[in-house]
Parts: sequence; structure tokens; C-alpha cells
Amino acid sequence: MGVRETSSDTVKFLAISGSLRAASHNSALLRAMARLAPDGASVTLYRGLGDLPLFNPDIEASDPAAVADLRSRIVAADALLIASPEYAHGITGAMKNALDWMVGCEAFVLKPVALLNASPRAVHAQASLREIVTMMSAQIVEPASVTVPILGSHLSEDQIVLHPEIAATLRGALLALHAAVLAARSQPQ
Repeated sequence: MGVRETSSDTVKFLAISGSLRAASHNSALLRAMARLAPDGASVTLYRGLGDLPLFNPDIEASDPAAVADLRSRIVAADALLIASPEYAHGITGAMKNALDWMVGCEAFVLKPVALLNASPRAVHAQASLREIVTMMSAQIVEPASVTVPILGSHLSEDQIVLHPEIAATLRGALLALHAAVLAARSQPQ
């Protein structure tokens, strides 16, 4: 889904939705972005958020399989697309749990990240998400971090892709993230 044939030059984006809901606006937004990916880029939607055990430092050393899988996907990705709904003025418990599992490793260090928002009202979740990934040393790509007013619009994934203004905003975000990855690749190590 949304993954184009990849070569070693392809920029790989991993999309993570903070919602477990089947009809999630944030997940629909990320699936639409996968369909709008520019040439030379692929977007893969991570689907294992609900499989992660609750974060527990006592079992961290055992490296649960679902945690190891998420970490390896993040490490393999050139950049991340993260969208989370807002619950009680914060990100979802599922998203916070996933991020808590990643704090003890370096998967987020200098990783280009786009923070996406499907609701203009979700300002607290966005601020919380921004604070967490910044603390984890991710590199937030501002031109790729956009709010798209999908909540309440009743737009399906197909309608998001076909909506001229929304599709243009999403393409612009993807191109900005793509450019950030290419710029980082050109920096001396």
C-alpha cells in the first residue's frame, strides 16, 4: 500500500499513526500521503502500534519482539511521518507508549520527522509530540509539519487524495521531508 518500487536511492518514510481506531482520520491522512509520495520516495504505514506491550523498564532488556520490530523499522527509515489525535490534552496512550519504548535507544537521534495533524483543535497533542521527539533528539522538519483540517470533513482517504488543496499541502510536506533527507545525506559524516 503506497509503497513504490524502491532502489538504494529511494527515500524511505515510515508513517506512524497514534490512533488504533479503524476509521482514524490520522491513519487516513497517512495512507493518503503514501499514495501521494513523490517519485524517489516510499511511504510505509506502521501497523503494529497496538501490539506493543506497555512500557516497563523491567522487561526492556529482554527486547520484546514488537519493540525490536518498531525500532528496526525506525532505524531503517530515512524519515518519519507521525500523526496523533489528541486525547485529554495530550497524545494517545498508544503513541506515548511507542515513544517511551524508543527513548532508551538512538533510533530517533537526528532522524528527520514530520509532525502531522488532522485537526486544527489538537494543539496540545502537537505540542506534546513536538516536546517528546525533540527531547529524543529527532530533527523536526518544520515545512513538512502541517495541520490538515480533516476532522469533521467526512473526507475518505480517496477524497483526501483527490482534494486539490489538501493533496497539494500533503505533497508539499512530503517534498519538504524528502529534501531534508537528501540534504542530510549530502552532509559529511
